[in-house]
Amino acid sequence: MNLRIEEHPIIDVKKERKIVEFYFEGKKMKGLDGEVISSALFANGIRVFGYHKKDNSPQGLFCANGQCAQCSVVCDGRVVKACITKIKEGMYIETLKGVAKLKNIDDNKFDFTSIQEIETDVLIVGGGPSGMSACDEIAKFNLDVILVDDKDRFGGKLVLQTHKFFGSVDDCYAGTRGIDIAEKLYLNLLKYPSVKLMSETICFGVFADKKIGVIRDGVCYLIKPKVVIFATGAREKMLSFEGNTLPGVYGAGAFQTLLNRDLVKPAERLFVVGGGNVGLITAYHAIQAGIKVVGVCEIADRCGGYKVHQDKIKRLGVKIFTKHTVLKVEGKDQVERIIICEVDSSFKPIMGSEKVFDVDTVLIASGLSPVNELYLEAERFNIPAFICGDAEEIAEASAAMFSGKICAHKVLKELGFITKDVPKFWFEKLNVLKSKPGKIVEGNKEKKSELRIYPVLHCKQEIPCNPCATVCPKKSIKINPNNIMEVPVFDGDCIGCFKCLLICPGLAITIVDKRRDWQNPIVWIPFEITPSFKKGDRVIGVDIDGNFIGDFEVVDIKNFSAEKTRVIGLKVNKEVCDQIASIRILDNEAFKNYSINIPYMSDDVIICRCERVTLGEIRKWIKKGVRDLNQLKAITRFGMGACGSKTCSQIILNVLKSEGVDIREVRELTKRPLFIEVEFESFCLKNVEDEKKTSNFSNF
Repeated sequence: MNLRIEEHPIIDVKKERKIVEFYFEGKKMKGLDGEVISSALFANGIRVFGYHKKDNSPQGLFCANGQCAQCSVVCDGRVVKACITKIKEGMYIETLKGVAKLKNIDDNKFDFTSIQEIETDVLIVGGGPSGMSACDEIAKFNLDVILVDDKDRFGGKLVLQTHKFFGSVDDCYAGTRGIDIAEKLYLNLLKYPSVKLMSETICFGVFADKKIGVIRDGVCYLIKPKVVIFATGAREKMLSFEGNTLPGVYGAGAFQTLLNRDLVKPAERLFVVGGGNVGLITAYHAIQAGIKVVGVCEIADRCGGYKVHQDKIKRLGVKIFTKHTVLKVEGKDQVERIIICEVDSSFKPIMGSEKVFDVDTVLIASGLSPVNELYLEAERFNIPAFICGDAEEIAEASAAMFSGKICAHKVLKELGFITKDVPKFWFEKLNVLKSKPGKIVEGNKEKKSELRIYPVLHCKQEIPCNPCATVCPKKSIKINPNNIMEVPVFDGDCIGCFKCLLICPGLAITIVDKRRDWQNPIVWIPFEITPSFKKGDRVIGVDIDGNFIGDFEVVDIKNFSAEKTRVIGLKVNKEVCDQIASIRILDNEAFKNYSINIPYMSDDVIICRCERVTLGEIRKWIKKGVRDLNQLKAITRFGMGACGSKTCSQIILNVLKSEGVDIREVRELTKRPLFIEVEFESFCLKNVEDEKKTSNFSNF
């Protein structure tokens, strides 16, 4: 089985990479040099990596970020996390069954070496959009900056985003794809000799002596900065439901990592839970890779993400179920089906409304939580610390970039390099960029009846975005420059340059061309999917909401390779030319009604996936009056697993609320260092080659 993506409309998949052979459970398999074990296994159709010590339940990829241990395997006799361990020629990999045996170690063989300390002006933890933007601003003053990130590439989640971004062209690269923004930000930092970029470097702790602990190549270092910035991003929230720990249930980050970074198909049939931007965008990414998106459900009465994101997948043929939630996921060793149901005004399931879909993957996109533990610890130890991006407040990447710029200004003032406060209008811009979707404007004030060629703007919701108005050479697309939340309006002439159509992040602009035939104009449609049709075929044209308009002839397919966008020309009749917004390529998925009464949130639901602590166990102790989560942890082992309660700490608060507990009575878990699992040998340098003992910082 080969689940590698061989063709993609946006990402270059033709790069030659060395093939390596490895063994899984004695069977020879092929991987790509430099990829992680989890991706190599997925590419070979392996989704179950181990079985839990407590109940022998199947374990598989979950975070794809090294934060938990769900993907642990035995590699050459040693337990490793498959999502962060790179495959090598001849590796022998086995499933982890329970707990691996600890080898006998002779203490005399340990080589204890002092940990090297490094001083710097500024340490930035997190190389995503906010961290890189902050680094760029500070480096202009020739300060020594160390930027660390745990990934092998800088850019954070940008390196996983194939879509074009919203926001302001001038302030945050609006209209540019996330993968390209990441590259621009990274290349910009290379021009500063005072900036030291440390990829694959994990920050594991903040200490009372004002030092920050990091690990790179298995070696521990202590960094002592004058100022530290935490641009640590966000982590995904999980949901509680029966079957939530089956292999095949994971968040958008893990899904996009496999899909857009490692070019491996994580699914054949996908269901998305959550209608925010993350869920809607990931559904679109899946379609780009040839994955069948069976449906999307959203518990609210409308999706919380941008309407253009929602419209984009609806037009392609994806069914969105609002006022629905996931009730249960079923499967033997991995996901085989999902059961969703309607909810009432109190978000309680309406029994009898169940719908069943056969799927192999369920993607949970139920929101994000700031990763701010390190920052809070730094504050506790009175370290001059600042925070930016999603670690400070969850918003779009466009806002994160501007947040990093503001944070850098504060740092420069702290260090005495500037004296003025952050300009007020910077905060005003930031507030606009992080704005939630506004009202939907139904009216159409555009005057186009006499024009022979003109754009149709299928963008009807107030969101921060201005690329179309920025690129129009005739300045005919109008957006108030003082308020980019306004819906764009066309008023003027059009020369048919396609610039607005190609740059629109929401694919929400079509061009109507009546120059050759007034009665049967050509409608030009942006298309980022590898087309299954050709010139001369007939396709289904749909309106802004995905409603059927008619089947039309494809008269041309233009490929704008620089923009990585195809533009499809359909010959239509003039009565409907302004209505056509896209082409439907997916059939609506049929579902089965479920007549069995499934208990919602039964006692068997897993709350702590690391230690397999059930809702029933938690409920029992809540009813006995336990309100201190540290006590609950000691009794049940909840929060004691490899992820350090990163996943279940949010879930437990929801459980307490559902049981009628006043959250003000609850004592939250004490966050204990270290903030990520660290191998003992990283501190004593056991088995570390001599060249690795020499700090990578030695030539700084």
